[in-house]
Amino acid sequence: MHITIDETKCCAAGQCVFAAPDIFDQREDDGIVVLLNADPPEDQWEGARQAAAVCPALAIEVWE
Repeated sequence: MHITIDETKCCAAGQCVFAAPDIFDQREDDGIVVLLNADPPEDQWEGARQAAAVCPALAIEVWE
């Protein structure tokens, strides 16, 4: 699995951080998504899928 984000689409809702805190974080100043691990281990894949599914801005892409 590989994850990409489009910061220009991010609306700083933070849903990705709730779904997969080991993969995503938010910048302190504006809340924009920060990708912590673009190639997470298999035990984190479901969280990555969930984060992409709940992102209101569709800023997360998951490649499997």
